[in-house]
Amino acid sequence: MLPEVPERALTELGRTEGGADTLALLVRDQDTRRLLLLRAVLDAAEAADPAVCPAALRARLREDWALLTEADRAAPADGRASPARARLIYPLTGPWARRCLRGLRGVAPTDSERRELAHDLAYFSAVAAVAAARAGISFTTPLTAREGRLALPSLGVLRTDDRNDTVVEVAHDKGVMTLRRPDAQDVIVHLERGTGAWSAALAWTSAYALPGLLPGAEPMPLDDLDPYRVPPREPDQYALSGPAAPDEAERKRWLQTWSGTAAVLRTGGDHRLTEALELLRCLVPLEMPPGADGRGSCSGTRREAFGALLSSAPATPVAFAATLVHEVQHTKLAALCEMVTLHQADPTARYFAPWRPDSRPYEGLLQGAYAHLALADFFQRRALTTVRDGRESAWAQHARYRAQVGAALPALVGSPDLTVRGRTFVDEMVAAYERMAEHPAPRGHTARARAYVKAVRALWTQRQTPAPPTNR
Repeated sequence: MLPEVPERALTELGRTEGGADTLALLVRDQDTRRLLLLRAVLDAAEAADPAVCPAALRARLREDWALLTEADRAAPADGRASPARARLIYPLTGPWARRCLRGLRGVAPTDSERRELAHDLAYFSAVAAVAAARAGISFTTPLTAREGRLALPSLGVLRTDDRNDTVVEVAHDKGVMTLRRPDAQDVIVHLERGTGAWSAALAWTSAYALPGLLPGAEPMPLDDLDPYRVPPREPDQYALSGPAAPDEAERKRWLQTWSGTAAVLRTGGDHRLTEALELLRCLVPLEMPPGADGRGSCSGTRREAFGALLSSAPATPVAFAATLVHEVQHTKLAALCEMVTLHQADPTARYFAPWRPDSRPYEGLLQGAYAHLALADFFQRRALTTVRDGRESAWAQHARYRAQVGAALPALVGSPDLTVRGRTFVDEMVAAYERMAEHPAPRGHTARARAYVKAVRALWTQRQTPAPPTNR
């Protein structure tokens, strides 16, 4: 049974905070849902029409699950998750599972859709093989390289010369993998602890991880290899940019920025560092947005990929810390909304959101206001504690974010679609907003922020007004 959300956790989250127990509650619930989702994929495969999932595919899924089960029994003595659990709860396993479920529940698939589903299900074999290797199990199994790539999650990617599907025999023994292909030299891969695997072969690209956010913390995967890491491009201006493949210079830039992020997070409150440590599981690098010229950025989270943060290369530790604060709030609220119904509003886009030019549905307004409230808190704390050089910038950003939240709160509070627990949550947001008035920003910053929001509202209002009819 999935856990209930106690009132204390709801109020903590409403303030954009969350103690250790509250964050652990969100993590446990998401991990449980992920395992149930994986079970749903297997059940859907068993129930699918043979035209959708042939008997051979179902048999391979059973073999992979048996290998995962064996790996799961090899739990580490230090209490960490078993290799199988670690792979199944990895954030990017979620998008893969959702995609498989859509394919398995399809009706009368085309030949192209059948091939895509077969490719997607074959990825589960790679997941099982990696989990078994991490658990120290010896095995030999055939895997399939698709379009010249065999992705082994957390280890790396084997690149082949053949753009067609290629069978690769994968053998593992005592931390060494041997990848065999017809008419090609064997590739020997040595597993490394945590993330990555070393090989002298040019055909192999190792997975990469940044150091832990704090000394002693687990390394943070910078995942530019997983085939399911970025959602399909959407035909609108707010779609995420495409996946990036950082070279050595760009990885160094990530490392330099990442290394200073923990200290910046702490200036905005210890809870900002704690929630990043507890909830963030991998980073996915994105291309720089067009025309950014090194100053812009692009970031996002995915509901189906709990713990993943997608971001273009961060410019500074302060900018990346703000990105973390922003996106972690979306992670927290999305996880909470799977446990608690906060509102019953329809998805019509009708609300003014001063951080976007278009109208937003109630859910979008709530998500945006919640993230901006945390940013207002973060920059106010920085303004009150930081050295002089960064203080004015922090006050300016605090004033802007607080003014934006203030413009959105009346619509959130006044909605008749809030549930009882949703009312508690939103009331805590209001209380957190009002407490910021105890340490107001300098008048100039406040005045400019209010003028900005007023101008944005005027532009939004103009777009909502229908054009007068014309006589022809």
